[in-house]
Amino acid sequence: MNAARVALVHERFTEIAGSEHVVEQLAVQWPDARAHVPIARPSGIPPVLRTRTDTTWLDRLYHLGGERSYAPLLPLMPRAFRGMRLDDADVVLVSHHAFATQAVFATTAPTIAYVHSPARWAWDAALRKGEAGGRLGEAALTMLASSARRAELSAAPRLRRIVANSTAVADRIVRWWHRDAVVVHPPVDTEAFTPDPRLPREDFFLLAGRLVPYKRPDLAILAANAAGVRLVVVGDGRSLEHCRAVAGPTVTFLGRAPHEQLVDMYRRAAALVMPGLEDFGIVPVEAMACGTPVLALDAGGALDSVVPGVTGRLVPGSTDAELVDNFAAAMQGFDGSDYDAAVIRAHAETFSRAVFRERMQHVVDDVLS
Repeated sequence: MNAARVALVHERFTEIAGSEHVVEQLAVQWPDARAHVPIARPSGIPPVLRTRTDTTWLDRLYHLGGERSYAPLLPLMPRAFRGMRLDDADVVLVSHHAFATQAVFATTAPTIAYVHSPARWAWDAALRKGEAGGRLGEAALTMLASSARRAELSAAPRLRRIVANSTAVADRIVRWWHRDAVVVHPPVDTEAFTPDPRLPREDFFLLAGRLVPYKRPDLAILAANAAGVRLVVVGDGRSLEHCRAVAGPTVTFLGRAPHEQLVDMYRRAAALVMPGLEDFGIVPVEAMACGTPVLALDAGGALDSVVPGVTGRLVPGSTDAELVDNFAAAMQGFDGSDYDAAVIRAHAETFSRAVFRERMQHVVDDVLS
Protein backbone atom coordinates (compact mmCIF):
# COMPACT_ATOMS: atom_id res chain seq x y z
CA MET A 1 0.00 0.00 0.00
CA ASN A 2 2.77 2.45 0.95
CA ALA A 3 5.37 1.40 -1.61
CA ALA A 4 5.28 4.78 -3.38
CA ARG A 5 8.12 7.14 -2.52
CA VAL A 6 6.42 10.11 -0.86
CA ALA A 7 7.97 13.49 -0.09
CA LEU A 8 6.28 15.76 2.44
CA VAL A 9 6.52 19.55 2.21
CA HIS A 10 5.40 21.93 4.94
CA GLU A 11 5.51 25.71 5.49
CA ARG A 12 7.91 25.62 8.44
CA PHE A 13 8.56 23.80 11.71
CA THR A 14 8.70 26.67 14.21
CA GLU A 15 5.90 25.54 16.53
CA ILE A 16 3.60 22.55 16.77
CA ALA A 17 -0.03 23.45 16.10
CA GLY A 18 -2.88 22.21 13.92
CA SER A 19 -1.08 22.11 10.56
CA GLU A 20 1.92 20.32 12.10
CA HIS A 21 -0.40 17.61 13.39
CA VAL A 22 -1.56 17.10 9.81
CA VAL A 23 2.03 16.59 8.63
CA GLU A 24 2.65 14.33 11.63
CA GLN A 25 -0.17 12.00 10.57
CA LEU A 26 1.04 12.00 6.97
CA ALA A 27 4.43 10.93 8.33
CA VAL A 28 2.76 8.10 10.27
CA GLN A 29 0.99 6.90 7.14
CA TRP A 30 4.17 7.06 5.05
CA PRO A 31 6.93 6.08 7.51
CA ASP A 32 9.70 6.36 4.93
CA ALA A 33 8.76 9.86 3.81
CA ARG A 34 10.99 12.80 4.64
CA ALA A 35 9.63 16.26 5.44
CA HIS A 36 11.03 19.28 3.60
CA VAL A 37 10.69 22.72 5.18
CA PRO A 38 12.47 26.04 4.58
CA ILE A 39 13.20 26.54 8.29
CA ALA A 40 12.91 24.53 11.50
CA ARG A 41 13.81 24.49 15.15
CA PRO A 42 13.82 21.32 17.28
CA SER A 43 10.81 22.28 19.44
CA GLY A 44 8.71 22.87 16.32
CA ILE A 45 9.30 19.46 14.72
CA PRO A 46 6.75 16.72 15.47
CA PRO A 47 8.54 13.85 17.26
CA VAL A 48 7.91 11.36 14.46
CA LEU A 49 9.83 13.64 12.07
CA ARG A 50 12.80 14.66 14.24
CA THR A 51 15.17 12.45 12.23
CA ARG A 52 13.31 12.81 8.94
CA THR A 53 13.34 16.57 8.28
CA ASP A 54 15.38 18.46 5.67
CA THR A 55 15.71 22.24 5.66
CA THR A 56 16.94 24.75 3.05
CA TRP A 57 19.55 27.47 2.84
CA LEU A 58 17.01 29.78 4.48
CA ASP A 59 17.36 27.85 7.72
CA ARG A 60 20.86 29.28 8.24
CA LEU A 61 19.49 32.83 8.14
CA TYR A 62 16.74 31.85 10.58
CA HIS A 63 19.26 30.57 13.12
CA LEU A 64 21.62 33.49 12.57
CA GLY A 65 18.71 35.72 13.57
CA GLY A 66 18.38 33.83 16.84
CA GLU A 67 15.09 32.15 15.80
CA ARG A 68 13.34 35.26 17.11
CA SER A 69 10.95 35.61 14.18
CA TYR A 70 10.45 34.06 10.77
CA ALA A 71 8.47 37.08 9.50
CA PRO A 72 11.45 38.87 7.90
CA LEU A 73 12.17 35.70 5.91
CA LEU A 74 8.70 35.41 4.36
CA PRO A 75 9.62 37.25 1.11
CA LEU A 76 12.34 34.62 0.56
CA MET A 77 10.08 31.62 1.13
CA PRO A 78 8.98 31.11 -2.52
CA ARG A 79 12.60 30.86 -3.65
CA ALA A 80 13.39 28.39 -0.86
CA PHE A 81 10.49 26.12 -1.80
CA ARG A 82 11.37 26.23 -5.50
CA GLY A 83 14.90 25.10 -4.69
CA MET A 84 13.95 22.02 -2.66
CA ARG A 85 15.38 18.62 -3.64
CA LEU A 86 12.38 16.44 -4.40
CA ASP A 87 13.61 14.60 -7.49
CA ASP A 88 13.46 11.07 -6.08
CA ALA A 89 9.78 11.24 -5.07
CA ASP A 90 6.95 9.41 -6.85
CA VAL A 91 4.48 11.87 -5.36
CA VAL A 92 4.84 15.09 -3.36
CA LEU A 93 2.39 15.93 -0.56
CA VAL A 94 2.36 19.64 0.28
CA SER A 95 0.87 21.08 3.47
CA HIS A 96 -0.03 24.64 2.47
CA HIS A 97 -1.25 27.85 4.07
CA ALA A 98 1.04 30.52 2.59
CA PHE A 99 3.87 29.66 0.19
CA ALA A 100 4.37 25.88 0.32
CA THR A 101 2.72 25.13 -3.04
CA GLN A 102 5.78 26.74 -4.66
CA ALA A 103 7.40 23.32 -4.18
CA VAL A 104 5.47 22.20 -7.27
CA PHE A 105 8.19 23.95 -9.29
CA ALA A 106 10.89 21.78 -7.65
CA THR A 107 9.65 18.44 -8.96
CA THR A 108 8.26 16.64 -11.98
CA ALA A 109 6.36 14.21 -9.74
CA PRO A 110 2.61 14.65 -9.31
CA THR A 111 1.98 17.12 -6.48
CA ILE A 112 -0.96 17.00 -4.09
CA ALA A 113 -1.67 20.06 -1.96
CA TYR A 114 -3.40 19.69 1.39
CA VAL A 115 -4.68 23.24 1.86
CA HIS A 116 -5.38 24.47 5.38
CA SER A 117 -6.49 27.63 3.59
CA PRO A 118 -5.26 29.83 0.79
CA ALA A 119 -3.39 32.68 2.49
CA ARG A 120 -6.43 34.50 3.87
CA TRP A 121 -4.34 37.46 5.01
CA ALA A 122 -3.20 37.86 1.40
CA TRP A 123 -6.66 37.69 -0.17
CA ASP A 124 -8.69 39.50 2.52
CA ALA A 125 -7.44 43.01 3.24
CA ALA A 126 -9.58 43.20 6.39
CA LEU A 127 -7.38 40.56 8.05
CA ARG A 128 -4.31 42.76 7.57
CA LYS A 129 -5.73 45.73 9.47
CA GLY A 130 -4.09 46.33 12.81
CA GLU A 131 -1.41 43.72 12.15
CA ALA A 132 1.23 45.75 10.35
CA GLY A 133 2.52 48.29 12.89
CA GLY A 134 2.22 51.65 11.19
CA ARG A 135 2.15 52.82 7.58
CA LEU A 136 5.54 51.42 6.66
CA GLY A 137 4.64 48.00 8.02
CA GLU A 138 1.24 48.13 6.35
CA ALA A 139 2.87 48.88 2.99
CA ALA A 140 5.31 45.98 3.44
CA LEU A 141 2.50 43.60 4.35
CA THR A 142 0.48 44.73 1.34
CA MET A 143 3.45 43.99 -0.93
CA LEU A 144 3.91 40.58 0.69
CA ALA A 145 0.20 39.86 0.23
CA SER A 146 0.51 40.64 -3.48
CA SER A 147 3.50 38.29 -3.71
CA ALA A 148 1.58 35.54 -1.91
CA ARG A 149 -1.40 35.85 -4.26
CA ARG A 150 0.86 35.65 -7.31
CA ALA A 151 2.66 32.64 -5.85
CA GLU A 152 -0.56 30.76 -5.16
CA LEU A 153 -2.01 31.53 -8.60
CA SER A 154 1.18 30.45 -10.37
CA ALA A 155 1.25 27.11 -8.54
CA ALA A 156 -2.46 26.23 -8.58
CA PRO A 157 -2.70 25.09 -12.25
CA ARG A 158 0.30 22.74 -11.79
CA LEU A 159 -1.12 20.85 -8.81
CA ARG A 160 -2.35 17.38 -9.71
CA ARG A 161 -4.89 17.30 -6.87
CA ILE A 162 -6.04 19.81 -4.27
CA VAL A 163 -7.39 18.70 -0.90
CA ALA A 164 -9.18 21.23 1.32
CA ASN A 165 -9.53 20.83 5.08
CA SER A 166 -13.18 21.95 5.01
CA THR A 167 -16.01 22.87 2.67
CA ALA A 168 -15.42 26.55 3.49
CA VAL A 169 -11.77 26.27 2.38
CA ALA A 170 -12.81 24.38 -0.76
CA ASP A 171 -15.11 27.31 -1.59
CA ARG A 172 -12.20 29.74 -1.20
CA ILE A 173 -10.05 27.60 -3.49
CA VAL A 174 -12.74 27.79 -6.18
CA ARG A 175 -13.16 31.53 -5.69
CA TRP A 176 -9.48 32.50 -5.48
CA TRP A 177 -7.58 29.74 -7.31
CA HIS A 178 -10.29 28.72 -9.80
CA ARG A 179 -9.72 25.03 -8.98
CA ASP A 180 -11.94 22.36 -7.47
CA ALA A 181 -10.88 20.54 -4.31
CA VAL A 182 -11.83 17.38 -2.48
CA VAL A 183 -12.48 17.78 1.26
CA VAL A 184 -10.55 15.72 3.83
CA HIS A 185 -11.00 17.04 7.34
CA PRO A 186 -7.87 17.38 9.49
CA PRO A 187 -7.05 14.74 12.11
CA VAL A 188 -8.32 15.11 15.66
CA ASP A 189 -6.82 13.09 18.51
CA THR A 190 -10.04 11.42 19.59
CA GLU A 191 -8.02 8.96 21.69
CA ALA A 192 -6.72 11.75 23.95
CA PHE A 193 -10.11 13.49 24.25
CA THR A 194 -12.73 11.12 25.67
CA PRO A 195 -15.93 11.33 27.72
CA ASP A 196 -16.17 10.44 31.40
CA PRO A 197 -19.78 9.48 32.23
CA ARG A 198 -18.93 9.65 35.96
CA LEU A 199 -18.54 13.44 35.77
CA PRO A 200 -21.79 15.43 35.95
CA ARG A 201 -22.23 18.39 33.65
CA GLU A 202 -21.97 21.74 35.40
CA ASP A 203 -23.68 25.07 34.75
CA PHE A 204 -20.87 26.81 32.90
CA PHE A 205 -20.01 27.34 29.25
CA LEU A 206 -16.46 26.94 27.99
CA LEU A 207 -14.39 29.10 25.65
CA ALA A 208 -11.09 27.39 24.79
CA GLY A 209 -8.13 28.11 22.53
CA ARG A 210 -5.91 31.02 21.57
CA LEU A 211 -7.29 34.44 22.47
CA VAL A 212 -6.57 36.24 19.19
CA PRO A 213 -8.71 38.74 17.27
CA TYR A 214 -9.99 36.55 14.44
CA LYS A 215 -11.37 33.97 16.90
CA ARG A 216 -13.55 36.74 18.42
CA PRO A 217 -13.39 35.64 22.07
CA ASP A 218 -14.81 39.04 23.01
CA LEU A 219 -18.16 38.09 21.43
CA ALA A 220 -18.50 35.03 23.67
CA ILE A 221 -17.65 37.12 26.74
CA LEU A 222 -20.09 39.89 25.85
CA ALA A 223 -22.77 37.27 25.21
CA ALA A 224 -22.15 35.66 28.60
CA ASN A 225 -22.39 39.10 30.22
CA ALA A 226 -25.71 39.74 28.50
CA ALA A 227 -27.11 36.31 29.33
CA GLY A 228 -25.86 36.37 32.92
CA VAL A 229 -24.38 32.87 32.56
CA ARG A 230 -21.05 31.47 33.72
CA LEU A 231 -18.30 31.36 31.13
CA VAL A 232 -14.89 29.79 31.78
CA VAL A 233 -12.10 30.94 29.46
CA VAL A 234 -9.17 28.56 28.92
CA GLY A 235 -6.24 29.89 26.90
CA ASP A 236 -4.23 33.05 26.39
CA GLY A 237 -3.03 35.30 23.60
CA ARG A 238 -2.73 38.92 22.58
CA SER A 239 -6.47 39.55 23.08
CA LEU A 240 -6.35 38.52 26.75
CA GLU A 241 -6.24 42.04 28.21
CA HIS A 242 -9.10 43.21 26.01
CA CYS A 243 -11.11 40.15 27.03
CA ARG A 244 -10.47 40.85 30.71
CA ALA A 245 -11.51 44.47 30.20
CA VAL A 246 -14.93 43.58 28.76
CA ALA A 247 -15.63 40.60 31.06
CA GLY A 248 -18.41 40.75 33.61
CA PRO A 249 -18.57 39.01 37.01
CA THR A 250 -19.73 35.67 35.56
CA VAL A 251 -16.59 35.22 33.43
CA THR A 252 -13.55 33.34 34.81
CA PHE A 253 -10.10 33.19 33.18
CA LEU A 254 -7.95 30.11 33.79
CA GLY A 255 -5.09 30.91 31.40
CA ARG A 256 -3.38 28.24 29.34
CA ALA A 257 -4.28 24.81 30.67
CA PRO A 258 -2.32 21.54 30.52
CA HIS A 259 -3.93 18.72 28.56
CA GLU A 260 -5.43 16.99 31.60
CA GLN A 261 -7.13 20.17 32.80
CA LEU A 262 -8.47 20.96 29.33
CA VAL A 263 -9.99 17.48 29.02
CA ASP A 264 -11.55 17.90 32.46
CA MET A 265 -13.09 21.23 31.45
CA TYR A 266 -14.47 19.76 28.22
CA ARG A 267 -16.04 16.91 30.19
CA ARG A 268 -17.71 19.14 32.81
CA ALA A 269 -18.87 22.07 30.66
CA ALA A 270 -22.48 22.38 29.65
CA ALA A 271 -21.33 23.35 26.15
CA LEU A 272 -18.41 24.82 24.26
CA VAL A 273 -18.83 28.26 22.69
CA MET A 274 -17.04 29.05 19.41
CA PRO A 275 -17.91 32.52 18.07
CA GLY A 276 -15.04 32.92 15.55
CA LEU A 277 -14.83 32.05 11.87
CA GLU A 278 -12.54 29.00 11.61
CA ASP A 279 -11.11 27.34 8.53
CA PHE A 280 -12.07 24.05 10.20
CA GLY A 281 -11.73 24.28 13.98
CA ILE A 282 -10.09 21.48 15.98
CA VAL A 283 -11.32 22.68 19.40
CA PRO A 284 -15.03 21.99 18.80
CA VAL A 285 -14.27 18.45 17.63
CA GLU A 286 -12.11 17.89 20.73
CA ALA A 287 -15.07 19.01 22.83
CA MET A 288 -17.44 16.73 20.94
CA ALA A 289 -15.01 13.84 21.42
CA CYS A 290 -15.62 14.39 25.14
CA GLY A 291 -19.38 14.24 24.53
CA THR A 292 -19.80 18.00 24.84
CA PRO A 293 -22.23 19.93 22.61
CA VAL A 294 -21.03 23.04 20.76
CA LEU A 295 -22.57 26.46 20.16
CA ALA A 296 -20.73 27.72 17.08
CA LEU A 297 -20.87 30.50 14.53
CA ASP A 298 -23.05 29.49 11.59
CA ALA A 299 -20.18 29.79 9.09
CA GLY A 300 -16.80 28.36 8.16
CA GLY A 301 -15.54 25.01 9.35
CA ALA A 302 -18.31 24.61 11.92
CA LEU A 303 -20.71 23.88 9.06
CA ASP A 304 -18.79 20.62 8.54
CA SER A 305 -18.35 19.60 12.17
CA VAL A 306 -21.49 20.69 14.06
CA VAL A 307 -24.77 18.88 13.33
CA PRO A 308 -27.61 21.20 14.47
CA GLY A 309 -29.83 19.60 17.08
CA VAL A 310 -27.55 16.56 17.35
CA THR A 311 -24.07 17.76 18.36
CA GLY A 312 -24.86 21.40 19.04
CA ARG A 313 -26.26 24.54 17.49
CA LEU A 314 -25.15 26.92 14.74
CA VAL A 315 -25.65 30.54 15.76
CA PRO A 316 -26.39 33.05 12.98
CA GLY A 317 -25.56 36.75 12.79
CA SER A 318 -23.97 39.23 10.39
CA THR A 319 -22.95 41.97 12.84
CA ASP A 320 -21.24 41.93 16.22
CA ALA A 321 -24.43 43.10 17.92
CA GLU A 322 -26.49 40.34 16.31
CA LEU A 323 -23.93 37.71 17.25
CA VAL A 324 -23.77 38.83 20.86
CA ASP A 325 -27.57 38.77 21.10
CA ASN A 326 -27.90 35.40 19.39
CA PHE A 327 -25.13 33.71 21.38
CA ALA A 328 -26.65 35.15 24.58
CA ALA A 329 -30.04 33.71 23.62
CA ALA A 330 -28.47 30.34 22.77
CA MET A 331 -26.75 30.18 26.16
CA GLN A 332 -29.81 31.35 28.09
CA GLY A 333 -32.05 28.81 26.37
CA PHE A 334 -29.56 25.95 26.43
CA ASP A 335 -30.84 22.60 27.75
CA GLY A 336 -28.20 19.88 28.03
CA SER A 337 -30.86 17.16 28.15
CA ASP A 338 -31.49 17.82 24.44
CA TYR A 339 -28.17 16.17 23.61
CA ASP A 340 -26.84 12.61 23.86
CA ALA A 341 -23.15 12.51 24.79
CA ALA A 342 -22.67 9.09 23.18
CA VAL A 343 -24.08 10.32 19.86
CA ILE A 344 -21.87 13.42 20.01
CA ARG A 345 -18.81 11.24 20.71
CA ALA A 346 -19.64 8.92 17.81
CA HIS A 347 -19.83 11.90 15.45
CA ALA A 348 -16.44 13.18 16.63
CA GLU A 349 -14.86 9.81 15.85
CA THR A 350 -15.51 10.43 12.14
CA PHE A 351 -12.73 13.07 12.38
CA SER A 352 -10.17 10.72 13.97
CA ARG A 353 -6.52 10.46 12.97
CA ALA A 354 -7.10 6.98 11.54
CA VAL A 355 -9.94 8.25 9.33
CA PHE A 356 -7.73 11.11 8.10
CA ARG A 357 -4.87 8.76 7.21
CA GLU A 358 -7.18 6.39 5.36
CA ARG A 359 -8.70 9.19 3.31
CA MET A 360 -5.33 10.67 2.39
CA GLN A 361 -4.11 7.22 1.35
CA HIS A 362 -7.08 7.01 -1.03
CA VAL A 363 -6.19 10.42 -2.51
CA VAL A 364 -2.59 9.36 -3.16
CA ASP A 365 -3.59 5.97 -4.55
CA ASP A 366 -6.02 7.64 -6.92
CA VAL A 367 -3.40 10.09 -8.18
CA LEU A 368 -0.87 7.31 -8.77
CA SER A 369 -3.32 4.86 -10.36
